[in-house]
Amino acid sequence: MDDRIISRDRSLTQRNAESWMFLIEAARDLRTTGAVAPSGKALARVLTEPVRAQAPHPLAVLEAGAGTGPVTRALIPQLSRGSRLDIVEANPRFAARLRGLVTAHPHLAATSAQVNVHQTHVEHLDTDQRYDVIVSGLPLTNFTPVQVERIMARYLELLHPGGTLTYFAYLGTRKARALAASRAEARRHAAVDEIMAAYQRTHATGRWTVWANLPPAYVWHLQRPLASADTGRLVPQPDRASR
Repeated sequence: MDDRIISRDRSLTQRNAESWMFLIEAARDLRTTGAVAPSGKALARVLTEPVRAQAPHPLAVLEAGAGTGPVTRALIPQLSRGSRLDIVEANPRFAARLRGLVTAHPHLAATSAQVNVHQTHVEHLDTDQRYDVIVSGLPLTNFTPVQVERIMARYLELLHPGGTLTYFAYLGTRKARALAASRAEARRHAAVDEIMAAYQRTHATGRWTVWANLPPAYVWHLQRPLASADTGRLVPQPDRASR
């Protein structure tokens, strides 16, 4: 049988297994899983663009909320020699799957890139490491405003000055919840949107719409401000978000 057909069949089997696993975990807790299907290839590509853009320089990368690993698989081949990838996933079943993915990935055997899976919440990640790129798969609009503030503050703390945070949000979730959810839930979602809009105005360097994902999503790239050479204060960057 043609190797390409075998590879395609294996990929299809893997995607089907991940979709079922994701659906099962979503049934357990949709609030923390955030969706009913893993991120698609198009979404993963836009989320990981800052890593590709800085290759072949060694980078420190953090992926938070990796799920079953669709974005992880897009990240690992982009890691140059000497790079580091820390993967944070709170769900124990997802974390176990991610460890298997990392152990078996052929790219890591050919490079000295270091990859570690941490079963924890990103707010509780115990590290002194600072990152060039953070890729977030966390369903921020499912959290409370207080939780979102804590997560975003932790992201900015973990980034090097000038480092990039990428994250996504599904299109139309606020309108859908306004129609289907309680008033309290709609207010919570609106408050989270306001928090993220403030970060976008201050830190955004770009926004893309990924129509090929299911469901379609916006991807935002935010940059931690550079420190002033004179005062050490953080200097806000101009808002260059694409519309």
